[in-house]
Amino acid sequence: MIPIKNARDIDMMRSACRVAAEVLDKLEVLVTPGMSTRDIDEACAQFIAEAGAKSAFLGYRKFPGQLCVSVNEEVVHGIGGDRRLAYGDIVKLDVGVNKDGWIGDNATTLRVGVVPPAVDRLVEDTAYILRDVIPHVTEGNRVGDISSFIEQAALARGYSVVREFVGHGVGRKLHEDPQIPNFGKAGRGPKLKAGMTLAIEPMVNLGASAVQVLDDKWTVVTADGLPSAHFEHTVLVTKDAPEVLTWRKKTLLK
Repeated sequence: MIPIKNARDIDMMRSACRVAAEVLDKLEVLVTPGMSTRDIDEACAQFIAEAGAKSAFLGYRKFPGQLCVSVNEEVVHGIGGDRRLAYGDIVKLDVGVNKDGWIGDNATTLRVGVVPPAVDRLVEDTAYILRDVIPHVTEGNRVGDISSFIEQAALARGYSVVREFVGHGVGRKLHEDPQIPNFGKAGRGPKLKAGMTLAIEPMVNLGASAVQVLDDKWTVVTADGLPSAHFEHTVLVTKDAPEVLTWRKKTLLK
């Protein structure tokens, strides 16, 4: 991506990301056992419209949903439908908005009631991995520094990372260069420059890393059927400390 240099454009990007974060906050309050993933999709549409924005996902490469809503073994790109949340599930909500031509993108994993201890740890650990990698999103570092940190942090906790789907640049378009895998070697890849806005999104599996895409051609699931967690922030690279543009009032961190 071309780094954003104009102060007005950076403020526009901040505004889009703030809307994305606020929509995710509102959805988190609604999620309860018994509601369908379609209910969540419809609520997302309402919240985005109330903010004067549009879904960045609806119609993107023919994606049919307002957001990506993925349950348990579904990793990413789940489509709202008839599936109902059950007590003990985890659900991943990935919200992208287009506000005045700028894209805000963020995701979280929610516990639906009390979840099994191993799954609870997976969710919390993945949230910590995202939090802890953010200081590496600094000018002069390379994409591989982010990728390596995420992979090593996940492996150290006994998990695996999804390799087929990645973080990315984001700004005027939903997906821009550079791609930011959740695995790799430190010191490799494109160098980070001030003004870049990057979607950093660990996708961490309780079991093996292998995934497959369902017949709907969108929903990605773990091949072994074990749960997966996903968190995402849009981060601005600056001359100093990175700025998390999608920081939310709510957090699953304890």
